[in-house]
Amino acid sequence: MQKIFERYIQYLEAERNASPYTIRNYRADLADFFKFLKGTELTLLNEVDRHVLRDYLSHLVVRGIAKASIARKLSAIRSFYRYLVREEIIAKNPIEQVSSPKLDKRLPSFLTKEEMVKLLNAPDPSTPLGQRDRALLELLYASGLRVSELVSLTPEQIDFESNEIRVWGKGSKERVALMGEPAAAAIKIYIEDGRAQLRGERKTKSLFLNRYGQRLPERSVQRLLHEYAKKAGIGKRVHPHMLRHTFATHLLDGGADLRVVQELLGHARLTSTQIYTHVTKRQARKVYLSAHPLARKKEDEPEDKD
Repeated sequence: MQKIFERYIQYLEAERNASPYTIRNYRADLADFFKFLKGTELTLLNEVDRHVLRDYLSHLVVRGIAKASIARKLSAIRSFYRYLVREEIIAKNPIEQVSSPKLDKRLPSFLTKEEMVKLLNAPDPSTPLGQRDRALLELLYASGLRVSELVSLTPEQIDFESNEIRVWGKGSKERVALMGEPAAAAIKIYIEDGRAQLRGERKTKSLFLNRYGQRLPERSVQRLLHEYAKKAGIGKRVHPHMLRHTFATHLLDGGADLRVVQELLGHARLTSTQIYTHVTKRQARKVYLSAHPLARKKEDEPEDKD
C-alpha cells in the first residue's frame, strides 16, 4: 500500500501538477484514512467498500472533525481511488456512490473600506520592515493575490509601466493580476530602500524578504496581519485570505463585472466567484434598511409628541 501511495504522490506532482500545499493535504488526509483502515484489519485496497467508507465518515464525525475537513478528506480519497482504477490496480471505485457531507453556506468575511485604510496605515514606513509590510498589504488588497502567490513573487514579475503582475496560481496556471498606483508606489519604495537593506549582499530573488534577507514565509504574513489588525483597532480575525475576500467584495460593490473579478482572482469556475455576490447583496440590504426612510416598520419609528 505504501509503494502505491508514493506512486500516486508522484502522479500528482508530475501529471496533475498539484501544488505543494495540495500534496501536503493529500498526504495527511490519506495517512489518516490508512490509519483507520489498519484499525479495521483490512489489508488490501480492493477490500474497501462503501460501508467501510461510511464507517470512516462516522468515525470522523465522532472525532468532531468539521464538515469542510471531512469533505476535503473524502475528496482526497476519491482522487486516490480514481487513480487506482486508472492504473487498473482495482476494478471498481468504491467511493462513487458515497456523497460528501452537505456544507453549511458561510459567507466570506471582509473588511470595510474604513477598516482597510486603517490596516494600510498601520506599518511604520520609516523602517525597512515597515516599508515591506506597507507594500505587502497594499499589494494583497490591490491585486487579490493568494498568500502563496504573494510570497513566491520576484521583482521581475512586476511590470511597473502597466502595473501588471505575472502570477502562477493553483496548478501552476499563469494569469495577469493588476494593481493600482498606491500599491505600485509602495512597492517601488520598498524595492529601492527597504528590500535593498534587508537583502544586503545576499542573492535572494524573492520580492518579500524577512529580517534575515530570506524569503518571507506564509506563516509570517499571517502573523503580521494579525498584529497590524490589532494595532489598527480592527476587532476581526484578519488573515491573508480575508484581504482577497475584501478585494473581490469591494470590486463588485463598485460595479465590476462578475467575470472580470473571476479572471482577476484566477478562479477556474464562475461558481467560486459567485459567493461574493451574496456578500454584496447582504451589504446592500443592510445599507438600504439603515438609510431608506420607508424601509423600517412603522412601529420602529419614533412617535411624534406635540
